[in-house]
Amino acid sequence: MMYIQNHKKKHWTEHTTMNGKQKGFTLLELLVVMAIISILVSIGLPQYKNAQRKAKEAVLKENLFRMRDVIDQYHADKGYYPESLETLTDDGYLRSVPVDPVTKTSTSWIIVFEEDVSDRDPNIPIGVYDVKSGASGTSIDGIPYSEF
Repeated sequence: MMYIQNHKKKHWTEHTTMNGKQKGFTLLELLVVMAIISILVSIGLPQYKNAQRKAKEAVLKENLFRMRDVIDQYHADKGYYPESLETLTDDGYLRSVPVDPVTKTSTSWIIVFEEDVSDRDPNIPIGVYDVKSGASGTSIDGIPYSEF
């Protein structure tokens, strides 16, 4: 007479002992997995933080480029520089003054006014010639934010 054993397919996490009892992972297996995870996290976390900082710096550079471009467009259209950044929004050149991603505010921009106005109409006020970041500190490349 032939006996057919019922071989139930076991899950890969199931281990059986000699007496047929099931058990889970051993402590050693769990420790090895935890060590691998902690190594991967220790490698990835600094890269993640650098990526965030690089992204903020890229947004800062883009905001400065756009504002300087709009200031030049305003000057080309009107023949003089705007009195303030708010003038650019009032006249429709910007929807709103961009936020500095490092300081997280739109009021920290350092405004550079034009210097030589001796040959201009005295009724035209001194205008905004350039914009710089008001953030303290340096970029990943070692360049101060105020020099962007």
